[in-house]
Amino acid sequence: MNSNRLVIAIDGPAGAGKSTIAKKIADILDIEYIDTGAMYRAFTLKVLNSNIDINNLDEILKLLDTTTIEFKNRHIYLDGTRVDEEIRNNIISNNVSQIAKIKEVREKMVELQQKLAISNNVIMDGRDIGTVVLPNANYKFFLTASVEERAKRRYKELIQKGISNITYEQILEEIKKRDEIDSNREVSPLRKSQDAYVIDTTNKTIDETVQEIISIIEGR
Repeated sequence: MNSNRLVIAIDGPAGAGKSTIAKKIADILDIEYIDTGAMYRAFTLKVLNSNIDINNLDEILKLLDTTTIEFKNRHIYLDGTRVDEEIRNNIISNNVSQIAKIKEVREKMVELQQKLAISNNVIMDGRDIGTVVLPNANYKFFLTASVEERAKRRYKELIQKGISNITYEQILEEIKKRDEIDSNREVSPLRKSQDAYVIDTTNKTIDETVQEIISIIEGR
C-alpha cells in the first residue's frame, strides 16, 4: 500500500453504525466512502428480483457473471440503475448474509473493492475489510454494540421509513440470525483484525464515535 494514501477499514456486525459513521468520517477527511455491504445487498436484490432461489448456487453464479456494481457520487448502481433505496428493504436484510457467504460472490466483491482502494484515499466498511479486503490499511476499527441496541436502531430506522408491519422482537431475532451466519461462514467470516481499535457504540452517539475515531487517526 502506498504510504502517502489514507486507507481506513471499519468492520463490525449488523447495526453497529458502521455505514453512518464511515460516511461522516469520509466527509470530515474528504476521502472516498465505499459501502461494501451495499454491494452484497445490490447483488442480493438482483437475485431476488430474478426469482432465483437463494440456495440455487448454479443460477446465482450465472447471474454474478452478468452483474456490474458501481459507486457514483455516493450512490450505488446495479447494472446501471441506481438502487440506494431498494437495497435497504428488510427482505434484503434478511437474505443478504446467505448470498454473502457464497465463496465466488465474495471473491468477486473483494476484487472490486480492492480495485476501488488502489488509487484513492478511502474509508471502507463491512465484515472482512481489515482481515481480507484491506489487510494493510493505515487504520482499522471494529465497531460493536449489544444485540439489543443494534436491534433497537434497526427497528427505529424501519419505523422512520414508514414500515409498520414489523416488531422489535422480529428485528432482534433477524439480527441474531445474521450474526450467526456472518460469524460462522466458511469464507471470510466476521472477525476482528488483531491490530484493530475496538469501539463499543452501545452507549455512544454517532458523533461521539466519529470524534473518537478522528482523534485516533489524527493522533490526539
